[in-house]
Amino acid sequence: MKIFELGELPHLPKLKLAVVGHVEWVTFLDVDQLPQPGVIGHANHQLEQPAGGGAVVAVELARLVAQPVHFITALGRDSFGERSLQRLQQLGLNVSVAWRNQPTRRAISLVDPQGERAITVIGERLQPSAEDELPWDDLAIYDGVFVTAADAPALHLCRRAGVLAATPRVRLKTLQEAAIKLDALIGSGLDPGEQIPEVALSQFPEPQLRIATSGALGGQSWPGGRYQAVPLKSPLLDTYGCGDSFAAGVTAGLAAGWNVEQAISLGAHCGAKCATHFGPYADDS
Repeated sequence: MKIFELGELPHLPKLKLAVVGHVEWVTFLDVDQLPQPGVIGHANHQLEQPAGGGAVVAVELARLVAQPVHFITALGRDSFGERSLQRLQQLGLNVSVAWRNQPTRRAISLVDPQGERAITVIGERLQPSAEDELPWDDLAIYDGVFVTAADAPALHLCRRAGVLAATPRVRLKTLQEAAIKLDALIGSGLDPGEQIPEVALSQFPEPQLRIATSGALGGQSWPGGRYQAVPLKSPLLDTYGCGDSFAAGVTAGLAAGWNVEQAISLGAHCGAKCATHFGPYADDS
């Protein structure tokens, strides 16, 4: 599959986009080495941001279309939830929150000088559900919606959007219960948590497009075949959020009516750009 240069892609219109998904309050540490038994490591730089798949996709979509993106999520009623809401709004999102009497999920992301990373999550993933008093009806007028976490009835409500894409992190059981046809199912071909066994793919409607990313090796799409990664224009600093940034680019391209090669090309450029800064957002470093 050909990967187009950014200058070869069509103009991206002012799309109406939304993301339904989860947030984690993440402490990012730039360390001299990843943890080893009995060895004390040192952090050179620290950053704290609301992240996780839902937040990263939403912020990247807002950057691409240069206007606010609607983010429907769930947060705990704690300081991390309040800080997450405030920061996500600063990052250009219109946020609708289902507040939970549970802790906001946290995570620690370590990255070494070679860009290798390790992530530890703390607590339960919070997700919005169809029973929450959220603006679900509004999704019917959206050009595109991407889902990282929701229950099966919420997926049905999201299906009313022009384009519906999701990550396997939504969970296989939810996809099976929803039994809806996705326009795209986008996940990592390297992360076991995002892989769906071939036998399980027959247990829900086959997505119009399915993509398994492979980091610096590019990835594979069905239909379409193998594609190559975009060469980095700056040194690799941190791979956190690269896959989610890729998914945002693909979703925006599909919502704009682009073909598969064009949408994947935009995603590949978004993923490559994300790898050149520390943390998930370009203004972090």
